[in-house]
Amino acid sequence: MSNPSILIVTECFYPEEFNINDVALFWKNEDYDVDVLTLAPTYPLGKVFSGYKNSFFQKDEYRGINIFRVRAVSGYRDSVIKKILKYLNFMVFGSIASIFIGRKYDYIFGFNMGSLTSMMPAVIIRKLYKKPTMFWIQDVWPDSVYAYGFKKTKILSTFLDIFVKFMYHDITSIAISSKGFKVKIKPYIKKDLNLYYAPNWASELDMSMPPAILNKVQKVHFTFAGNVGKVQNLENIVNAFQLLSKDYKEKTQLNIIGDGSNLEKIKLLSENCSNIVFFGKKSREVMASYYKSSSFLIVSLVDKSIFSNTVPGKLQTYIAAKKPILAIINGETADIVSDNNLGISVDPSNMSLIKEAFEKCIDMPEIEKYKFIKNNAKLLQTTFNKDIILKKMTGQLINNSD
Repeated sequence: MSNPSILIVTECFYPEEFNINDVALFWKNEDYDVDVLTLAPTYPLGKVFSGYKNSFFQKDEYRGINIFRVRAVSGYRDSVIKKILKYLNFMVFGSIASIFIGRKYDYIFGFNMGSLTSMMPAVIIRKLYKKPTMFWIQDVWPDSVYAYGFKKTKILSTFLDIFVKFMYHDITSIAISSKGFKVKIKPYIKKDLNLYYAPNWASELDMSMPPAILNKVQKVHFTFAGNVGKVQNLENIVNAFQLLSKDYKEKTQLNIIGDGSNLEKIKLLSENCSNIVFFGKKSREVMASYYKSSSFLIVSLVDKSIFSNTVPGKLQTYIAAKKPILAIINGETADIVSDNNLGISVDPSNMSLIKEAFEKCIDMPEIEKYKFIKNNAKLLQTTFNKDIILKKMTGQLINNSD
């Protein structure tokens, strides 16, 4: 008797660094036959990774997992038109591929990391072949469309409402990465659709690594790590940091590790402050050394209603690093930090309060920091435990099939 088979539908997969890689490997180790339908890897730089071709359809393999890749749109970092084409591209070519390969699978799992259009190949398989289909949602439509700058007109709103209802209408179950997504999704789904909480987990960190040298002089180090985009609110963070008095500035350093569409603008804002240091993009494997050298880790998003229901994946990674967290963010993420006493949270739109938060952190005694560290360790074993989440997710996919 053959093993149950699962097709994962996702815009991004290895060598791109997302938790869907862990999902695939977990199921492979649990003796499921796992295949992945995805794009040629381009994230986050918008360029096809070295060693990979950008063909219309190609096969690949990763640790026993078969990967079907379709052509990706590159150059989307600096072009709004190409960014829109990127979302439509997988919707179209992924859907064509899904018609040919979808029939043979027992279960379909969609990793909805961004645009809901990326789930169309999974929806096509569900509608054509009636396969049990589950989404794991990291972002909420239509709210995120408006949050990224599209004006909410009556025509666009009507179109998006119809599209979202169509996408969610016939699937088997939905996992949400943030509890706040539930109220946003409810109007678009059937009453009996199974909806449950499956937060992201932390990246595995080797905290035995030697600490990175961030500065030869001992300082209080604030570190932001990850995508440097427009919604990460780094403008306010950098501007608030530069409001610190000379005495405070001498005691501290703001480290920005990562790349993204807004990096050059942030560098320009920081050019007159030697205490803001850019380290570029680093691989996941070495990030533990940077976290180890940091005093506080910054998680931030701009102050928009959609993001109040969003929990950035980096929060769990910061928890795994067991460092005090400076949450320059509103909503659910701020609640997690405050309710579990993991660090300090502050309004992301108020530069004066952000500046005061920096000062409070710089002056903070070690015993108070240690309390935050202990609480991070507790949460890592419970709410954000990878094995617990993956086992529940597997049960939802397998046991809620119709």
